[in-house]
Amino acid sequence: MKYPIAIEPGGDKAAWGVIVPDLPGCFSAADSGIDEAIENAKEAIELWIEMALDAGKDIPRPSPITNLQKKKEFKGYIWAIAEIDPALLSDEIERVNITLPKRVLARLDAKAKSAGENRSAFIAHLAISA
Repeated sequence: MKYPIAIEPGGDKAAWGVIVPDLPGCFSAADSGIDEAIENAKEAIELWIEMALDAGKDIPRPSPITNLQKKKEFKGYIWAIAEIDPALLSDEIERVNITLPKRVLARLDAKAKSAGENRSAFIAHLAISA
């Protein structure tokens, strides 16, 4: 997925500000320039999407950049695209193999059982709640 980002130029005394217009409240900043601003925006977008999914909210589709550039509030901003891995949005099940010492696996299975879950569900919940 490619989200347009609006970048407010910074300078020696001001950070570069970044707004992701399609994701309400998603913003970022950078001290060292446009490249850092874009990378920080990608991280902010990924976190915004993760939090929205955890809350059961829909993820807005990216708008055409040309539509956003016409808005008055972004006059003087630099535009860029932050590309996000679409796997972040996928609920498709994927089988994976992991390698763990037997003692760790035994502890994992015991904790999963006490939580009333199978191994996969327990690992998923650990990852989401971390």
